[in-house]
Amino acid sequence: MSLLKVQELKKHYALKGLLNSKAMVKALDGVSFEVKKKQTLAIVGESGCGKSTLAKTLMGLEEETSGQVFFEGVDSKALKGKSLYQTIQMIFQDPYNSLNPRKTAWKIIAEPLLINQKVSQKEAYERACQLMEKVGLRPEMANRYPHMFSGGQRQRLGIARALILNPKILICDEPISALDVSIQAQVLNLLVELQDQLDLTYLFISHDLNVVKHIADTVLVMYLGKVVEYGRREQIFENPQHPYTRALLEASPNIFEPEKEHNPLAGEPPSPLNPPQGCAFHERCPQATERCKSESPDLQERSSRMVSCFNLGS
Repeated sequence: MSLLKVQELKKHYALKGLLNSKAMVKALDGVSFEVKKKQTLAIVGESGCGKSTLAKTLMGLEEETSGQVFFEGVDSKALKGKSLYQTIQMIFQDPYNSLNPRKTAWKIIAEPLLINQKVSQKEAYERACQLMEKVGLRPEMANRYPHMFSGGQRQRLGIARALILNPKILICDEPISALDVSIQAQVLNLLVELQDQLDLTYLFISHDLNVVKHIADTVLVMYLGKVVEYGRREQIFENPQHPYTRALLEASPNIFEPEKEHNPLAGEPPSPLNPPQGCAFHERCPQATERCKSESPDLQERSSRMVSCFNLGS
């Protein structure tokens, strides 16, 4: 059984325009995937593809328009509140703005524990100090405020806070993108170590495909609220099938092949307020046909992974 299973998840926002006209933004439009225990699923795509909306919906911060989410076979609707937060937690992108500047380190870490479980201040303090050590911070730093920590240390505080309720799943929302390059590898290695020690499952949202190649087991490629390709890491990186996946890889600088020329993806993603008819990617796709302009492809199994494209052959 999968630890997390998402079926046809949709999140649509109704926006009022001029003369009370209504527009619908389909931030998520039928997203499906599964993640097993101790796996890392990387979610990639350009800004506006729906990655953050997916994270917020799984966390219960946004209510889905339709679709279902199951944690170990249990519908997420049955896990509201404490039960949900003890199952899934989130590490935020910005370690500067995601921590309360008026609280000390141990209180920031322990706050979810104090809210969701009946523990004393002493127990919460001790647990927070234990987690500080686990993420590479000295317990004597427990009474310092966020401004007294470096960026990498603040992100370690955020990781400790996410772990305080012993969740099974962590959503890592661009967890190293706001850090100095010299610190990124340290935090990434910490996440790998914690996954091994605590049997954690990760949903790793990232725009850095070099990081994804290092940490992911499976990869989900999103474009304008839809999944365009979904498969094992080796399949995605060694033999990408969807034109958008290939374009992302070609546009990404490769740290192991610095001399290799990379080609930025042409054009901009269409507005979610006015998506094109047919395949959402057809306006930027070198393989687009007349059919792509009028029909939207379904996600189907091709070459041992899921792909939504008409032009892949048999």
